Amino acid sequence: MPDSVVGRKRAAAGPPVKTKAEKRAEAKAAKARARARRRRRELMTVAGAAVVVLALVVGLVVWIGGSSPESNYATADGVASSAATASPVPSAAAPSIPAALRKKPVATAGTGAVRKLTVTTLVKGTGPAVESGQTIEVNYVGVTYAEGKEFDSSWKRSQPFSFRIGAGSVIPGWDQGLVGVKVGSRVRLDIPAAMAYGEHPSGPQPAGPLRFVVDVLSAS
Repeated sequence: MPDSVVGRKRAAAGPPVKTKAEKRAEAKAAKARARARRRRRELMTVAGAAVVVLALVVGLVVWIGGSSPESNYATADGVASSAATASPVPSAAAPSIPAALRKKPVATAGTGAVRKLTVTTLVKGTGPAVESGQTIEVNYVGVTYAEGKEFDSSWKRSQPFSFRIGAGSVIPGWDQGLVGVKVGSRVRLDIPAAMAYGEHPSGPQPAGPLRFVVDVLSAS
């Protein structure tokens, strides 16, 4: 019975009174918790901003990569090529091009006078023979016959040259000399001045007899 009375008296007295030291400790702890929450919010804000900046940078890189135009240029004879995607022609990955035609040939000077068109087969192809009126695709090197000075080459442009043979769009030495040549062949054309640009051409073309080494890549 006395224990019950003591218990009721303690309950009626209320919670124990905190000392000043305890109050200061609680206030300090509350401030520490507030600072920690504020620090977490700041870190989350910084992290979110970093993610946004990273997304913007990645998006900008992708946009630049997808929208940059190719650097195109026009050669002296008007054939357009792409400098960004140019590779040695013909490509070693092209199975239709014979291995012997995948490297630029060496064209040297000739000897003696060129009195008529002469066609010399350097590599014999196995494809069909070129017919007049077809569109053919070739690689070529052109040099002056007497000096062997190179003045034109499709290899420099990394772009084969296409034309309709027999239509007068090229010099007569090509129009006549390439008819009958089999696709896949490499031939040397020794062309007299009269079947090239003449002895005194009006433009920048070379004068006198010329020598070309021509690879016939296709005909259709």
